Amino acid sequence: MKRKFFWVSSIITTILSAATTVFGFVASNRLMYIKNKDATFIYDRELKAQRFDEKWFNQCPKDELSIDSPNGYSIKGIFFQPLNTKNTIIICHGVTENKINSVKYARMFERLGYNSFVFDHRRHGDSGGKTTSYGYYEKFDIAAVVQTMKSIVGEDAIIGIHGESMGAASMILYAGLVEDGADFYIADCGFSNFSELISYILKKETILRTKIPIHLANIFLKMRDGYTFKSITPKEAVKTIQSPVLFIHSLEDDFILPYMTEEMYEEKEEPKMLKLFEKGAHAQSFNQNPEEYEETVLEFLQKYVYGNVEQVEKDIS
Repeated sequence: MKRKFFWVSSIITTILSAATTVFGFVASNRLMYIKNKDATFIYDRELKAQRFDEKWFNQCPKDELSIDSPNGYSIKGIFFQPLNTKNTIIICHGVTENKINSVKYARMFERLGYNSFVFDHRRHGDSGGKTTSYGYYEKFDIAAVVQTMKSIVGEDAIIGIHGESMGAASMILYAGLVEDGADFYIADCGFSNFSELISYILKKETILRTKIPIHLANIFLKMRDGYTFKSITPKEAVKTIQSPVLFIHSLEDDFILPYMTEEMYEEKEEPKMLKLFEKGAHAQSFNQNPEEYEETVLEFLQKYVYGNVEQVEKDIS
C-alpha cells in the first residue's frame, strides 16, 4: 500500500512540476513576445483618424537615424526638424505600437516650438531586440537616444521626453535609475508597478485569483530574460527624478488604472503637475481631448520649463 501511495504521489508531483514549467514558460513567452500591431494597421488607423498628416510627413525636413543600443542592436527613428530651433522632444510609444503612433505628438510639439525625435522601442517597428521588457532594457535605449540627440542639437538645447503607456514607464525608469538627463518629462498613462498591473490584467481576463501565476512568470522571466517584475517599478524610480514631470491619465482608462499615475505623482518631489481627463480609454487622452491636452502641456512648459510666457512665445516664433 505504501509503495502504491509513493508511486501515485510521485506521478502527481511530476505532473504538477511539468504543468508548472509549461505554465511559467507560456506566461513568460506571452510577455516577452507580446504580439505587436501590424505596421500597416497603425499607419491606416492614424491616417483615417486624421492624426497622421501624410503630406506633412513627406514634406517635413527630417533625418532617419540608427542609434546603437547598449543592449546590442539598432534603434531606428526619425528626427523631424520643421523649426529652426535646437529644442527637441523625444517621443516614446506604448507597447505593440510603433513610431508612426508618435507623429501626432510631434505635430503638437511643433506648435509648441519643438522639433521631435520619434523612434521604435526594441522589438517594435524597425528596431532590433529579441524581447519586450516593459522598461527594463528600454530605459538603457532611451539613454542612448538622449545622448545621441544632445550630440546633434547641443547641450544648450532644451530636451524633453514624452512617453505613452509603456513608453511613460520606460521614461521614468530611465530618469530615475539611469540618468535624469532631460529638462522635463511628460508621462501619459504609465504604470507604477508592473507586477500589480499584470496581476490586475490576469484577474480581469481570467478566473484565476491566486498570485502563483505571477510568481511563476517572474521566475521564468528572470531565467530567460534577466530581470524580475521588481525591476520594473516606476513609482520607486520616480522618487529620485529632479526635473519637472507632467503626469497625465484618463479616468476612463480600464487597462492601466488612473490610480497608478496618481501614485507616481504623490511619490515625485516638486516640481510636478497632474492632469486627469474625464474622457478617454487607455492611451486616448490626446485623441479624445486634443485641445485641452495641448493647453495642459503649454501650461506645464510655461510654469516649470520656461518660467514665463515671453520665453515660450520667443521659442515658438
